[in-house]
Parts: sequence; structure tokens; C-alpha cells
Amino acid sequence: MHALETSRLLTDEYSARILLATMTKPRSAFELSESLGIPIAACYRKIHSLEKAGLLICAERRLTQAGKRISLYQSRVRIAQIIFERNRIRARIEMNDGTTENYNYDFDFTALVKECIHAENS
Repeated sequence: MHALETSRLLTDEYSARILLATMTKPRSAFELSESLGIPIAACYRKIHSLEKAGLLICAERRLTQAGKRISLYQSRVRIAQIIFERNRIRARIEMNDGTTENYNYDFDFTALVKECIHAENS
């Protein structure tokens, strides 16, 4: 994943809410859905995206009283920063285990301007 994808994920409303809600203790998808007002299907999609990005983990699996197995998710993120400077987007994520992930994305504004001009003239 690069900085642009990381920044999109971190600034997505549902993803940010899930990460914040799971920073202090693991929570189930149902609990997140109910407490955050996120539709359950959207909640599972965001959980999957956050897991795939390595920002959220399944910290525990439990059996409910009804015998159903549920997963409890916890954020791996301690600090996340997104920096926009000149022609670059940088994302820096410090994880709970002390590791740091750095992502950089160089943005070619010249190519973007040429695309816009070409689109206007078409």
C-alpha cells in the first residue's frame, strides 16, 4: 500500500471511527456497528480493508452463549500522520508494538495539469 491509499483509508469516516473505537480494547463487528452507527455490512467491509492494510487485527475469538463464534478486533495504530508537502504525500503510522510504517507518494502535478488542459480542449 502506498501513501495515497493509506491516507484514503485513514481519513475514511467509518475506518477512522473503527480504528479509534478499537484503540483501547478489542470490539466485535456487531458492537462497532451498534455503537458507531455503521451498517453491519459496511462495518465488515471496513474491518476487512483495515485488516488487509495491517491496521487492525483479530485480537481474540470468543464463543457466545448461543454457541456462535465472534471475532474481536483491535487497532494496531498508536499514531498516524498524513503530510502533504509540495508534490508529495507522506503517511507515517506508528504501531502499538513500536514499529513504524512510512509510505510516500510523489504526485506529478505537471501530468495532471496536462490531462486537465487536454480534457478541456476535447
